[in-house]
Amino acid sequence: MIGNPYQKYQQSSVQSAPPGQLLVMLYDGAIRFTKAGIEGIESRNYEKANHNLQKAQAIIHELIASLNFDYPISNNLMQVYEYMLYQLIQSNTYKKAASANEVLGYLMELRESWAKAARVQTDQAGDQHG
Repeated sequence: MIGNPYQKYQQSSVQSAPPGQLLVMLYDGAIRFTKAGIEGIESRNYEKANHNLQKAQAIIHELIASLNFDYPISNNLMQVYEYMLYQLIQSNTYKKAASANEVLGYLMELRESWAKAARVQTDQAGDQHG
C-alpha cells in the first residue's frame, strides 16, 4: 500500500499517462540512473555506480519489451538498445565512465525524439476532439 501522497501522485501519473508519455518517463529514468552511475564511477563510489547502472539497464530491458515489431524501426531500436546495454555493462564492469557517457548521449537524443512524437500525437488527438 502506498501511503505517501507524492508516491500516490506518481503512481496515478504513470497509470493515466498515454503510451508516448510513458516512453518519455522511461527515458527520464534511464537518463537519471545513468547520470547517477557516472557520478558513482567518477567519485569511486562503486556501489552507487553498480546500483544505478543496473537500474538503467533494467529500464532499457523494459524499452526492449515495449517494442512492437510490426514496425520496421523496432529492429533498429532493438540494435541500439542492445548496444546501450553492452556499453552500460562495460562501464559497470571496468568502472569507465566513457561508455556510460556514450549511452547517456543516445538516451538523451532518443528521449527528445520520443518527446516530440508524443507532443505531435497529443496535438493531433486534441485537434480531433476540438
